[in-house]
Amino acid sequence: MDHASRLLQQHRDVTRRYFLQLGAAGAAGLAASPLWAGDAEEDRLLAEAVAKLEYLTPEANFGGSGGRGNPPPFKLSPEDRRAAGLDPETWQLEVIADPESDVKIENPLSKQRGNALDWPGLMALAERHAVRFMQAMTCLNVDRVFGMALWEGVPLREVVRMTRPAANLRRVWYHGYHSDPAKPGPGFQSSLSINRVLEDPPGEQPVILAYKMNGQWLAPKRGGPVRLLVPNGYGFKSIKWLQRVILTNNPAPNDTYAGQNNDVDSPMKTFARVLSPPAVLKAGQPAALTGVAQVGASGLSRVQYCLLPAGQPASPDDPYLTRADWRDAQILPPPQRWGGELADGPLPPIPHQTDAAGRPLTWPMRYAIAHWAVLITAPEPGKYELCCRTVDANGVAQPLPRPLPKSGRNEIQHAPLTVEK
Repeated sequence: MDHASRLLQQHRDVTRRYFLQLGAAGAAGLAASPLWAGDAEEDRLLAEAVAKLEYLTPEANFGGSGGRGNPPPFKLSPEDRRAAGLDPETWQLEVIADPESDVKIENPLSKQRGNALDWPGLMALAERHAVRFMQAMTCLNVDRVFGMALWEGVPLREVVRMTRPAANLRRVWYHGYHSDPAKPGPGFQSSLSINRVLEDPPGEQPVILAYKMNGQWLAPKRGGPVRLLVPNGYGFKSIKWLQRVILTNNPAPNDTYAGQNNDVDSPMKTFARVLSPPAVLKAGQPAALTGVAQVGASGLSRVQYCLLPAGQPASPDDPYLTRADWRDAQILPPPQRWGGELADGPLPPIPHQTDAAGRPLTWPMRYAIAHWAVLITAPEPGKYELCCRTVDANGVAQPLPRPLPKSGRNEIQHAPLTVEK
């Protein structure tokens, strides 16, 4: 059985389970399900669409700009990266007290003292404390997922504890390498409550010093050799090319995004997007739609789609289209092949998210992605908008409960669709 056939069979199996869980009514609807078609052509369309999906994103396919600076750090020559401390041989991390705060730490890690954390020191910590987890990378101000990866690193708390904090510590400020001589200063920066660094809420992953992505050493464009990774946060929290951590008693965030009218403490939101929506269909023609859902803090229970007449404004008393003719798509099960340059077979051990056989303990996983698919039949000729949305694990439909964009983009997608005769 080839890859496409395996994916199609998995998809049909999960669809069948979904309807059977509904009882007698579900059994009656099983034959009518658009994903339980007996038509060979429709099955072929679905198989081809689903076969193109890859769960983990290869490094070369990750979205995003790759970083700020002039030039961006990843564009430096290998020699200049070594000189800047952006190579494992020269990388060092300082963890120091804020000189403008009354925070007290007994053992600051600094280049001046000769005890800054270096690569061998980080690898020694990794032998005892390394963790791996799945995490989507997404931007607060962009309405799509940049990529999905399996990250590996050392919890930041292990390094903070090495400084032996003594008193008056409330927040952690951090920043990466700054490569624009025309703009002096620390460059892009972010911050976290010390409590989030030291303790993980139930079901959450630790904040880590990440050095691997999808089993490979972190590439320069992804922030290598080391970046911070905040498991429930947007990308601006996960600073690349990490070089300094500042411990402070100042409770205010120092995030670069704080001065740009953004909510800097917002966890990721749940939303859905159609991947490569069709622009033109013929009336009565079947089409396979596939998409991706970002699973945010509130989890994911359903993905839905609808077709609206083009140009029809939302009703003033229903701005989020709650009364539209929403229909369920199907969330794909965990893949057999994870992709993203990982070898075939079970995932490397990630204890908080998978069992001993490498199967996810829950699905979909929060702060990760899930793929979805559905077969539709084009309606009568005309111009339409193809929309999709999520319903989270609390039963709340996108873009609620947090519709304002400055805490993350999750508006309903409207893709134009023309149906011809």
